[in-house]
Amino acid sequence: MAADRHTLLSGADLYLADVRCVDPPHGWGPLGPAPVFGLVLVRSGFVRARVDGVEQVMDPTTVFVERIGGEQQFAHPHGGDVFTEIVLSEPALAACLGGDPTVPQGFVRTTPDAALAHRLLLASARAGADSFELAERTGELAVGVLARLAPERVAAGLPATRTARRRLASDAREALAADNRLDLATLGKELNCSPYHLSRVFREVTGTTLARYRGGLRLAAALERLLDGERELGLLAAEVGFTDQAHMTRVLRAQTGLAPGRLRALLGPAGRAEPKGPRAQPKAAAAESKGP
Repeated sequence: MAADRHTLLSGADLYLADVRCVDPPHGWGPLGPAPVFGLVLVRSGFVRARVDGVEQVMDPTTVFVERIGGEQQFAHPHGGDVFTEIVLSEPALAACLGGDPTVPQGFVRTTPDAALAHRLLLASARAGADSFELAERTGELAVGVLARLAPERVAAGLPATRTARRRLASDAREALAADNRLDLATLGKELNCSPYHLSRVFREVTGTTLARYRGGLRLAAALERLLDGERELGLLAAEVGFTDQAHMTRVLRAQTGLAPGRLRALLGPAGRAEPKGPRAQPKAAAAESKGP
C-alpha cells in the first residue's frame, strides 16, 4: 500500500504525522506486532482492524489505540483513507499515566471537542506553527485520549491541590521569562513535570496556553527593541526567540494586526518625532489671536 506521510513533528518523545493511504490492497494486510504506542485518528475513510484476534473498526468518530506488541492487521474495504498519527515514547507515556507505560485496554470514541482540537492542531501545522506550539497541542490531544481510557492514572500525575497547580504555573512563567527559547520537553524537565500535564495545568490556572504565553513574551521583547530603534528585522527575530523573520512576521501580524516593518516605522525615532513647524493652535486661541 502506498502511503503519503507528511511528518509534522519529530522529537525524542513525540511524533506527529499527516498520513494518506493511497490504493490499498484488497482484503486483509499482513499480520504483525505494533512497534510503538500510537494513536490513529482517522479523518476520512473506513478501516477494519484485527488486534490480537479481535476485530474493530476505525472511522472519523473513533480513535484507534496501538499498544506495543499487539498483533494487528488492517483492511480498507472502501479504498484509501486519511488519518493523523501520534506516537509517544515509553517514558513520555509513563509520565502521562502515573509512572506506568502500560496502556489500558479500551475503546475511545471521538468527542466534538477532540475533533475540533485535532483539526486546529493540523491547521496550526499548516500555518507554520513552531515545534513548541505543535508539541503542546499534540500532547493535550493525546492526554485527552488517555484520560478517557484511564482517568485515575492520568490524574495521578497532576498536582493535587489548587495551590500546587498555581505554583507550577508561576514556575513555568518564571522559566519562560528567563529563557523563552526553552522547548516544551525541556521546560517539563526543569519543572519535574510531564510537559503535557504542565500544559493542562497552565491553561487551567492562567486561561491561556504555554505557547501563547511564550508568544506574548516574544512580542513584548520585539516591540521594546523596535522602540529602542532596532532596524534589522532578521537580527531582531533571531535575538528575541523567533524561528526566523517570517515566523516573527506571522506572530506580530496576528497579535497586533501590523507587520514588523510597519511597527518599526511607528515605534522608531521617525515615527515618534514631533511634527515640524509651529504647533496647531486650539480653535479658541486662534480666534482670540485675530482680535476683533
